[in-house]
Amino acid sequence: MPARDNPTARQARLGAELRKMREAAGKTAREAAGLLSTDQAKISHIEAGRIGVSVERLTRLATFYSCDDAALIDALCAIATEHRGQFWWDEYRGRLAPGFLDIAELEHHATRMRSMQSVNIPGIFQTEEYARAIHRGHIPALPPDEVDTRVEYRMRRRSVLERADPPRFTAVIHEAALRMRFGGRKVARAQLEYLVTVSEWPNVEIRVLPFTCEDFIEATQPVLYASGVVPQLDSVQIDSAFGGRFLDAEVELKRYRALLDTAERASLGTEESRNLIHHIAREL
Repeated sequence: MPARDNPTARQARLGAELRKMREAAGKTAREAAGLLSTDQAKISHIEAGRIGVSVERLTRLATFYSCDDAALIDALCAIATEHRGQFWWDEYRGRLAPGFLDIAELEHHATRMRSMQSVNIPGIFQTEEYARAIHRGHIPALPPDEVDTRVEYRMRRRSVLERADPPRFTAVIHEAALRMRFGGRKVARAQLEYLVTVSEWPNVEIRVLPFTCEDFIEATQPVLYASGVVPQLDSVQIDSAFGGRFLDAEVELKRYRALLDTAERASLGTEESRNLIHHIAREL
């Protein structure tokens, strides 16, 4: 099996969890290779997500590592059985950079999501025209067909919240983001009106961090915390103007849980937040 040039974040996570499991057991890659009658390089490729691993081999490794966490093993086996072309975002492979696809993958498999935004509305809640205005501001400028593809893709990401078993989503949005007029008054007003509608969905909680907040909340970068089917598969996605990155070390996850907890405590309640969004929309 040829090595993958661009493993997905989820494939890389499977390998990383196997590496953590091996290291916790005090086993070497050479010993793991001996168990599977393969070479050490293949174990390194598996742990880097560059090649897959069968369920049978995964469970043998877990047993060898004395892992008795059945929920974690089942979750990893589920990842091992996934294949390219199985999900809707695979249609965009080769059309969008892998990082875009990793976000949809993360959202699809999350059991709960929490986010914090300080400059713009969370992508999954953006209207088409608002998203278009965001992408048109890209530096350097994007070709029109690239903008169209990115906007179409962003709109399709919303389907995760419209399915029969949607994850719960709590979004903390700074008041500054609500007052940005990306695309002009008409586009900004329509975006805020849609956000009010979204805030009434049973699985969505929108909370506004107002200008009147007297405590500093470190919210300079968009943050998405996605809870996995088991805590070991929780992930944080940090976004920036020049790309995003994924974090999964427990010390980092703990830090971002605390950050989001602080932001939620400092924000307005859901009804107050809805009223403020509606008020700002009427001002436009």
